[in-house]
Amino acid sequence: MPSGVRVQIPPSAPSYASFVTDVYRAPMRSRRDDIDPRLAVERALELGLCGMGTTDDVRAERRLERFAAAPEGTYVWTRGPNGFHLGRLTGPCRRDDSVAAVAADLVHVRPCEWIDEPVDAALVPEQVSYAFSRGGRNLQRIGTLGAGEATRHTWDSLAA
Repeated sequence: MPSGVRVQIPPSAPSYASFVTDVYRAPMRSRRDDIDPRLAVERALELGLCGMGTTDDVRAERRLERFAAAPEGTYVWTRGPNGFHLGRLTGPCRRDDSVAAVAADLVHVRPCEWIDEPVDAALVPEQVSYAFSRGGRNLQRIGTLGAGEATRHTWDSLAA
């Protein structure tokens, strides 16, 4: 294309982002050290939820905003005592102030469809394993190249 020539892309054309499958690391561990780190994951898997705890600073508020804005169908990975679990967000974010939710510090939740069993370690994409190996308690988008496509492939093979 000659230098200085601009190409007009119609607003109806799909963007690069529409071809990328969003996938998040959702540790669902409280940021509070006085809460058993297994409680939130167990609660989320049992009730078909994905979420995060209380937001007590600006950075946490931004993470909550990104979580709430993630489109339905977004893939989420969490890790429990039996391995990795794969799910998809299926509804909007809401606040849960029930006694059990507060006890687990899992108060900002979205409905999530989880694969029934932990995912076999051989099927967990390396990008996901890497994202969790870095540690941390934050919900984060896994932006490593290929993470979304590998996750979609895993979902398609297990959810059938």
